[in-house]
Amino acid sequence: MSDQESKVKPEQAIIRDGAENIKGIFSTQTVAKVGTGTTQRKTIQKTYWNVEEVDENTISVQPLNRNYVPSGPSRQLERDEFLTKFNPEPEFYVSTVYPAIKEMDGAIVRGEKHRERGAAYSAEFEYQQAMAIDEENVRANFGLGLTYLDRGDQVKANDIFERLVGLEAAFEVEHKHLFNDFGINMRKNKMYDQALQYYLRAAELVKNDEHLLHNIARCYFEKGNVEECKAYLLKSLEVNPDLEASKQFWAYLQAQGHVKNGEGPEVSIESKSRKPSQDEANAEKSKKAGSVPLSINLD
Repeated sequence: MSDQESKVKPEQAIIRDGAENIKGIFSTQTVAKVGTGTTQRKTIQKTYWNVEEVDENTISVQPLNRNYVPSGPSRQLERDEFLTKFNPEPEFYVSTVYPAIKEMDGAIVRGEKHRERGAAYSAEFEYQQAMAIDEENVRANFGLGLTYLDRGDQVKANDIFERLVGLEAAFEVEHKHLFNDFGINMRKNKMYDQALQYYLRAAELVKNDEHLLHNIARCYFEKGNVEECKAYLLKSLEVNPDLEASKQFWAYLQAQGHVKNGEGPEVSIESKSRKPSQDEANAEKSKKAGSVPLSINLD
């Protein structure tokens, strides 16, 4: 189900005031003058909005785009102002908005299925179909960006990154797994600067997320900035001292001589809480052979 479809369903397409909340598609009208002198005339312009009541005195309104799906930032109005300026449009929702949302949602689902089975070009086509309806749709943007990263197409992936980093909706809790996957895949494609900018943007909007802080630490490490890496890794462990990935990362930094005596927690590369990964097994073999492990799986 798309972001928009989850917010507006056919049975919710009318205003319900009083005991029930206001929710659905509404319109506003503005009068504009066209022409000059004797040829001047007035025209009425109608704008459609996706509306949801936040509390007893606050209404959230989001505009519909030219394809009649909710898109772009929402703003909040006082209830009295809303009731004065906005008119319900239940028939317009059923005839126009819902079909457009359903078409977009179908394209996204097909794109996700294609990407899961490795059909990158088919996935790209479906995601682009969805974005032709709403270019700011979060799921479609993430899906297309991940598809480009799967193909190793950094130029196109960077275009998607530029769009996503400006969308606050991309970093909402409901999209957490998507923005984490996207950042990790950028880093694995050696797009370190973009991944770091992306994660730091997420950190402005998502507070105290240990996985996000861990991923920022990884980006700094890949860029060779060990001090910032340690700082964010310690923040991750402060939020969740039991996060296995961060414990393993800190142990690795200790083994590499990057941690001073008494700095941070004392942890071991070996963990009794899970089976060692292949990278960790190889690192242990290197350790027993008297060499310093070169890498460890820290994702």
